[in-house]
Amino acid sequence: MRAVIQRVSRARVHVNDQQIAQIAEGLLILLGIEKQDSMADAEYLAVKSAGLRIFKDDTDKMNLSLLDTGGAALIVSQFTLLGDCRKGRRPGFSQAALPAQAIPLYQHFIEQLRQLGIQVETGQFQADMQVELINDGPVTLLLDSQKHS
Repeated sequence: MRAVIQRVSRARVHVNDQQIAQIAEGLLILLGIEKQDSMADAEYLAVKSAGLRIFKDDTDKMNLSLLDTGGAALIVSQFTLLGDCRKGRRPGFSQAALPAQAIPLYQHFIEQLRQLGIQVETGQFQADMQVELINDGPVTLLLDSQKHS
């Protein structure tokens, strides 16, 4: 499971010209789910995302997490994070989980964040979405549940 984590001052999602979600200060999390991912991957990434110390403290150092600041998370499913661009010019998506597997893992990730006390907003799974954000910093990180020890 891969996540692009962006610290934002605000973010929102539109589907069919209708706003479906928005947050103020917090994290925009683009989430890609692979065929080999499990509930444990979703749990690991949720805890890791919520605990990342990437928000500024009183001394202007990145020492606070989303849990510390009370900020929100906007979760957007994004299978293109799993695009394999090593051959040719068209990305391959053969490692992306199919919806029957991906939707429960996406929902589990969301539920894990909510259980940690995070306010969560979401995009719409499999929709053509327009995502707007103000990247604060900018701070952007990549997490991969298959690359932790």
